[in-house]
Amino acid sequence: MKILLVADKIHKALYDYFEPERWQDIDLIISAGDLSSGYLQFLVTMIKGAPLFYVRGNHDDKYEKDPPLGCVNIHGRIVEYNGLRILGLEGSRWYNGKGIQYKENRMWWEFLKLWPRLKYGRKIDIVLTHNPPYGLNDGKGHAHRGFKSFRYLIDTFEPRFFIHGHQHLSYAMRERIVQYKNTKIINAYEYYVLEI
Repeated sequence: MKILLVADKIHKALYDYFEPERWQDIDLIISAGDLSSGYLQFLVTMIKGAPLFYVRGNHDDKYEKDPPLGCVNIHGRIVEYNGLRILGLEGSRWYNGKGIQYKENRMWWEFLKLWPRLKYGRKIDIVLTHNPPYGLNDGKGHAHRGFKSFRYLIDTFEPRFFIHGHQHLSYAMRERIVQYKNTKIINAYEYYVLEI
């Protein structure tokens, strides 16, 4: 299965210079946030047969009035697609109260609401968030620090993949992929094709 991951910035190959044949083998599109509603609608329309699951980033408060049509918001949910179980949690750390932001204790609550399905359901394959986990692919400063609840989620449930955005690769030479225990953490900035 080929999954197109996108976040934070539109890549010209996926918009201005879009070539349908280049993306025809994509089975699923996943957005880790901070992209326009129109861009997500474009992707789900142009990449035929591939559904698009997303979580909102801290700058996606416009989705309330103009949601990306044809796309599925998976915040606070566990969805299944072709045998993969995907958990979604939106937003960034609280830093100025504008947009989609959560204080650490509120994100713990969002995570704990899913506890019964995590504890007694099948293993999670993919965790999709906007913000990274604490100490893993996160940044310095309050606005870019990761959530401790996400780190706990990885330590406890060991998903195969943890996909996030929010950390632009241009910020201080970041890594796109970090391996932590049994989980591959992937920064979806611009785009990345994940093959499972």
